[in-house]
Amino acid sequence: MSITVIRPGLASTFQDCGRHGYQYLGIPVGGAMDLRAHQLANLIAGNTRDLATLEITLIGPTLRFDASAVIAMAGADLSPSLNGEPAPLGRPLVVRAGDTLSFGDRRNGVRCYLAWHGGIDLPPVMGSQSTWLRGQLGGFQGRALAKGDVLPLATQLREDALDALAADLDAMSIYLPATLANNPRERLRVMRGPHTGLFTVESIRALLTSSFRIANESDRMGYRLQGPSLHLIENRQLLSEGATFGSIQVPSDGQPIVLMADRQSIGGYPKIGHVATVDLPQLAQKMPGEEVLFEEISLAQAQQLDNLREQALGRLAASLEPMRRRIANCVVTANASA
Repeated sequence: MSITVIRPGLASTFQDCGRHGYQYLGIPVGGAMDLRAHQLANLIAGNTRDLATLEITLIGPTLRFDASAVIAMAGADLSPSLNGEPAPLGRPLVVRAGDTLSFGDRRNGVRCYLAWHGGIDLPPVMGSQSTWLRGQLGGFQGRALAKGDVLPLATQLREDALDALAADLDAMSIYLPATLANNPRERLRVMRGPHTGLFTVESIRALLTSSFRIANESDRMGYRLQGPSLHLIENRQLLSEGATFGSIQVPSDGQPIVLMADRQSIGGYPKIGHVATVDLPQLAQKMPGEEVLFEEISLAQAQQLDNLREQALGRLAASLEPMRRRIANCVVTANASA
């Protein structure tokens, strides 16, 4: 029950919902950059939302399945193909031993998430299978995939049930709530925070009215933005505090940095605002050179948007329960495989 890496792609790492509770030790939360796509891929593969998926960045890998599996992909369209034929995003797919999944040209987005039913059989580190590259921790040996890696699957499917399962999954309809659809916005929504008032009125206005370009130095730790310089009313020292996904910190050069999944555990730079959680997936799917614009919303509005997204995920999970049970019925049990 495994998958062999024929070509690793640019930066393919296993990610889940993050490694929570260890920031006080200097270990970042990490996890999927685009949590929406990660959770969608899992649900469509018949999993719970939090199993590790393969986060595929820009240039996808070539993977040979040495055992049958049910897979699903969501997020960026990197022209996936199964045995040379186009493979759809957002649909459960039955793959057989010997099948090859590969990726081609980027059509949109940056990160595609590949899930398979049952997840990957890798040991959790501090409660998570997420890969932290800088710390060489978690995932597959704490690193991105390499040619020749053999990835162990956690579940095995009954070979005699595959034809019927494939036919049933192909006939099933999946209705994605509008809240979870990929509808890019012109402007990312941001909230003010405790440090916003420390910046000049002109800087706050510039954040909300100007265009910023994502710099080439951007990565999973932070997106560096190039645009108007943002300045404090007066220079002052701030106490370091916990860093959060989406905080817009401003170092001394005045060029903002949006903290992303692999952000540092604490930081002392002033933060001019925070990107709403609901819009972080859109930012995570942007690449260097693309533009970012912001608009202001209140904390209450951001919380409402987050609640609506959670409710939509709950409805989707409930609607996919029959599909999940159908796939689970084809899994080889421990007694049957003994």
